[in-house]
Amino acid sequence: MRCTTASKFLTLCLAFGASARAKRSDDLSVQVGHHVVFSYPGLNPPTHLFDLIKKGKVGGIILFGENVADNISTIISDFQDAYKQSNVYSGSPLLIMTDQEGGIVRRLPGGPVQSAKQIGQSADPGMAATQSGKYAASTLRGYQVNTNLAPVLGVYREAGDFLDNYGRSYGNTSALVTTCGPAFIGAQQAAGIIATAKHFPGLGAAGKTENTDEGPVTINLTLDEIRMVDEIPYTKAIPTGVDMVMNSWALYPALDAKYPSGLSKAWIQDELRGRLGFEGVTITDAIEAGALQAFGDDAARGVLASQAGMDIILASARNVTQGEAVFDALVSALQDGSLSKDSFSEATDRILALRQKISV
Repeated sequence: MRCTTASKFLTLCLAFGASARAKRSDDLSVQVGHHVVFSYPGLNPPTHLFDLIKKGKVGGIILFGENVADNISTIISDFQDAYKQSNVYSGSPLLIMTDQEGGIVRRLPGGPVQSAKQIGQSADPGMAATQSGKYAASTLRGYQVNTNLAPVLGVYREAGDFLDNYGRSYGNTSALVTTCGPAFIGAQQAAGIIATAKHFPGLGAAGKTENTDEGPVTINLTLDEIRMVDEIPYTKAIPTGVDMVMNSWALYPALDAKYPSGLSKAWIQDELRGRLGFEGVTITDAIEAGALQAFGDDAARGVLASQAGMDIILASARNVTQGEAVFDALVSALQDGSLSKDSFSEATDRILALRQKISV
């Protein structure tokens, strides 16, 4: 309903708006059902996961190599069928995501075969990145996967450091990464696949053994260097419409000496959304990461991330109860007021808008 300035509609419009807000706030679990991505162990998802999907408690599924066999497309179809029976289904599909970066970081059989490092070293990096994005989209669509947690936009500093060691960075200059990353993103999104720029503001300065999956990582760069090197690829990816951004779990004391980027209002709300103008969906890295050992259990971390401004929480420990714990914690936080209902509703709107773009 559209409100007009005519007085005879004023009372009706106000009542309609109040009613809609009341319904939304009363059924908090419906909103939370869009915000948590679950995972599961092995090739066969447990029946309980399907039950949770039907109850509207699952916002998405992340797939790892251990989940993928010849029947994965059938399993994904079963996920989507279960989702259509849920109270949160609104016509758009469940988010099914994976990491299909290229090179050694591929969960699904198929392209892109080239790593980001190989693309950056090619004769025409921009063209190679575009083709790699097309390959990624083709592979994902072939398995009915609609979301890619790629590409990495990190600008590595030294040969053999964390990103370079695994071929996950396009190069050691902002210009090269800016040429490649947005090209990969654009090719994916043109094919109806959700793309994710990661890991904001960048893991390019992380040393070879500095892995946030395993433990805390501190990146002691000046804010000027972060903005003039690491954030530059995002300054092109964001205006050209990247769908999602994943924040890193590293600590960057130049802006926030207490919270890692993915738990930091300063990095998420002030820097990513405020200074760089990102209006899309934010998603955490693995909520069980070793880098977060000082911030409570997975449920507590999920609440902290949501309070800081993360829209989607990635529960990727291959344990369905992990996702349930995060879901329950978010509902409780909304009920007791420790998590803003208004901010959470805005995040829900962003997620629902994102889903409307999916064509898989």
